[in-house]
Amino acid sequence: MIGILMITHGTLGDSLLECANHMLGKTPPQIASLAVSSKDDPGSVVPKAMELVASVNSGDGVLVLSDMYGATPCNIVTKILQPGVVEGVAGVNLPMLVRVMNYRQEPLPVLVDKALSGGREGVVAFDRESCERFEQGSVK
Repeated sequence: MIGILMITHGTLGDSLLECANHMLGKTPPQIASLAVSSKDDPGSVVPKAMELVASVNSGDGVLVLSDMYGATPCNIVTKILQPGVVEGVAGVNLPMLVRVMNYRQEPLPVLVDKALSGGREGVVAFDRESCERFEQGSVK
């Protein structure tokens, strides 16, 4: 099973994980979150991130999700990437997290694609009519 680590500003990762656990009705194994505050020295956070990667990796690899490309959490992720072993995706949101939590048995490159599609497909404009169609089971 692929491990998942979120490295985010403040408690965003913990909050997303709490919401995903509520939606899925369980707390999955091999998942962790690392909060980065404005007071943290990024260099001092990297060793903790590496520890967390090791703790969630059962040998199948780790997907690291950060909140915003180019920001400090993402820059920390770049320091721990290992192609084919530790991969990173920026822009984490709840649909992305739920998607990857449901496809963790897939190989790491497939899970990266699932993260990207889950993030993109989870961001939609909607109105009352589209919500009513969704509730009726017809999303078109």
